[in-house]
Amino acid sequence: MARVGVLLAGCGFLDGTEIHEAVCTLLFLDRAGAEIVCFAPDSNQHHIINHLNQQEAMGRRNVLEESARIARCEIKPLAQVKEADLDALIIPGGFGAAKNLCDFAFKGAEMTVKPEVDALVNQMADAGKPIGAICISPVILAKSLGSRKPSITIGNDSGTAQAIETMGGSHVDKPVDDIVVDEKLKLVTTPAYMVGPSIKHVAAGIEKLVEKVLALI
Repeated sequence: MARVGVLLAGCGFLDGTEIHEAVCTLLFLDRAGAEIVCFAPDSNQHHIINHLNQQEAMGRRNVLEESARIARCEIKPLAQVKEADLDALIIPGGFGAAKNLCDFAFKGAEMTVKPEVDALVNQMADAGKPIGAICISPVILAKSLGSRKPSITIGNDSGTAQAIETMGGSHVDKPVDDIVVDEKLKLVTTPAYMVGPSIKHVAAGIEKLVEKVLALI
């Protein structure tokens, strides 16, 4: 049974993991019989967004605690998950991927990746283990693996595509229901809500991504 890590970044697309993308990922992995390991950084979110009015709210929330909402409490701190524990890794999107796993949302191509995330991505790549990245999260692959020239997609947003190219990646425009596969690096990416418009369209691409990630193990 394949053991697949799912790296979460909070709960809610404006400040954490995009819930539809995460749930689709978990559903398709479960259907395929994979063992799922959910994990997240044990650190504060960058900020909190009220998802009713889309305005920033006061206070702080913990990324791991918020991610546990999606994982139904079955989740580990990122620090406890190592490359040797996993056969593959999938990173759903949402602004949390660009705010809590890295700072792309604020710095664009000048972004940095959270050190623990960067280390895990590089260790998975070094070991030849597949990585799936959904929605905005492929920017993490572009930054962490930029020297390896990864081929990835976030859909067709020209600004984000240019940032990916600047960081060393090769961007391929794709529709929501398609994937880009970098066979050499074993990377699989899909646009999801970077293109949308709805969960049925997003799910089609994520299902293909999960199937290919499992096939690359």
